[in-house]
Amino acid sequence: MTRTLTLMLGAGMGAGMLVSAALGQDTALTIYSYAAPGAVPPEMYRPVGQGGYGYGYNPYSALQVPGYAVVRQTREIDLPAGRSETTFDGVAALIEPTTVRFESLTDPDGTRVLEQNFRFDLFDLSKLLGRHLGSEVNVGGETVTLLAVNPQGMLVRNARGEIYFVQGFGSVRLSGELAEGLQVRPTLAWDVVAQRGGSHDTRVSYQTDGITWWADYNIVFSEGRTANTGELDVGAWVSILNQTGATYEDAKLKLVAGDVQRMQPQGYGGAYMPRSRQSYAGNEAMAAGFEEKAFFEYHLYTLGRPTTIPDNSTKQIELFEPAEGVAAEKVLLYYGLAEGYRSFLPNPATDRNYGTEMNKKVDVYLRFRNDEASGLGIPLPKGRIRVSKLDPADGSLEFIGEDVIDHTAKNERVLVKLGSAFDVVGERIQTNFNINSNQRWMTETIEIRLRNHKDERVSVIAKENLFRWVNWEITEKTHDFEKVDARTIHFPVTLDPEEEEIIRYTVRYTW
Repeated sequence: MTRTLTLMLGAGMGAGMLVSAALGQDTALTIYSYAAPGAVPPEMYRPVGQGGYGYGYNPYSALQVPGYAVVRQTREIDLPAGRSETTFDGVAALIEPTTVRFESLTDPDGTRVLEQNFRFDLFDLSKLLGRHLGSEVNVGGETVTLLAVNPQGMLVRNARGEIYFVQGFGSVRLSGELAEGLQVRPTLAWDVVAQRGGSHDTRVSYQTDGITWWADYNIVFSEGRTANTGELDVGAWVSILNQTGATYEDAKLKLVAGDVQRMQPQGYGGAYMPRSRQSYAGNEAMAAGFEEKAFFEYHLYTLGRPTTIPDNSTKQIELFEPAEGVAAEKVLLYYGLAEGYRSFLPNPATDRNYGTEMNKKVDVYLRFRNDEASGLGIPLPKGRIRVSKLDPADGSLEFIGEDVIDHTAKNERVLVKLGSAFDVVGERIQTNFNINSNQRWMTETIEIRLRNHKDERVSVIAKENLFRWVNWEITEKTHDFEKVDARTIHFPVTLDPEEEEIIRYTVRYTW
């Protein structure tokens, strides 16, 4: 990309002249995210200035965007020998100035920055008019005195002494140049010393807030030939939200997946990564998607073609080619303990009524393995998973649930919660409780009832937490169980249509 940059050059500071230099610019963008999957609120998408005023983005919501980026740009600029002031415009409005790094690739040893200013007082009609308070301006052909300004309009006084409010700024005319100090775009101004005059290839890197990314997975589920089995078609897209105040044209894009610690105050986020000189000519390269690789203790996704990330936009890019026929298992899980009693206590829970409230819902999950044998085997960034199922009656895809996943390594299992079953229900009751505080023991008997009202056979897992204390023993049981961890057990059962299964067990706690 080629554009024009205006530089103030001279033999010394204050002895400059206005020079126009043609610049060739290359941009590389590495985006980091710490967004909770699916948790980017809608207000982040609404820019200010929709009435035509302001810079066009909401700095308050942009500061809340849960992510940041390292921007690296190469530009060809003209520098005179000696000391001069050089402006570098078009940087992000939410730049972290302390992370800026400037380097002349032409003469790295003889060129350095002595001082830096970040000019962010951007051009805005209300700001411009605010600098003319008490002055006469032309509004709709009438000369008036400007008394007050806000983003909605102006308070003015005419020659007859009448004071009134003018909505908007469309009818205002000002003579002269822009107010001094107002910038059209965010700009870095450097006090530079260069031993070698002339054209310099320069490289600038910095961090900016106001940008993030997340993954969205679209899954189509097909029932298998046997109960609780099926297949998945898995597609993935990357969404990039940019509210930095800058547009990144034809950028080389990288996305970092993983939990990268970033401290406050924010400093430079990592070592400099040289820009690749890869050529993107040819249809094959232009169609190249993301290439994934391990990077330190994280994963790096590099897009194989340049892309433009406009300011105030959300952009979607395919993360990987859809995987078809991924083997999956439908899991029905009954967790009969009520929501408020699923955590463990620091002392034995000796109150017989504690934890006797029940949950009747049987939750539905899809479980699959992220491995090559299943058609995946790709490190999956955290994101939202939406699942649909084909309705054979009309061939339409109907939404059946969504969940979020954290960063998931290859060869690990993925568990997606879809909702609760309609025709499979459960009940959990306490049928007996005894306690001997002197001898420090208590027993509790639990009864779980599972009913299947579907026209097909189903498998259900009854999950139980032994929440009353850490030392426990199952003394009686009607069904075999699997010990999942130190305080969790599973009872797997299979139910025929319209069948009810009753699970009973007695647990003895000691302390």
